[in-house]
Amino acid sequence: MTIIDYLISTALVLLVIPQIRGSKMTMITVVRPVVLVAAAAAYYLRGVPTQGNDVLLDVLLVALGTALGVGCALTTSITPGEDGIPYAKAGAAAAILWVVGMAGRFTFQYYANHSGAQSVINFSIKHQITGSEAWTTALIFMALSEVVSRLIVMRIRGHLLTTTAQQATAG
Repeated sequence: MTIIDYLISTALVLLVIPQIRGSKMTMITVVRPVVLVAAAAAYYLRGVPTQGNDVLLDVLLVALGTALGVGCALTTSITPGEDGIPYAKAGAAAAILWVVGMAGRFTFQYYANHSGAQSVINFSIKHQITGSEAWTTALIFMALSEVVSRLIVMRIRGHLLTTTAQQATAG
């Protein structure tokens, strides 16, 4: 792992801080994690391996990332703002889910490159995963699915909250 790998992983984990502090759900605050993970994807992805069980690994980690993202979004408090823009503030459960996803990938990467390298190789051979590129791809897809699913659920919740508040005001 390079210093860049450590910095990228740390930046993704630390995205939880603005979520805990809370902010208006503007396009910038909601899309920022997607942009940062997309930048990490552009940095790491060199292709999408599809041999052996590589696609199954992708599907499983996308499902895990989606579950973490939806869980994070559903455990984030969204309240109406005075200006009509919803305000989102992550609670403890949302923060834990975010950190589990982001730090979990970092921990696996560290383990796979250090003391656990042989275990990951043995697992990969046993389960027909073609190598480190397959793992990198699946982990990036997991991160993308986590942030995109969180974004979608939060936007839906914010829209429903705004619509309900407008209907209550009108009626």
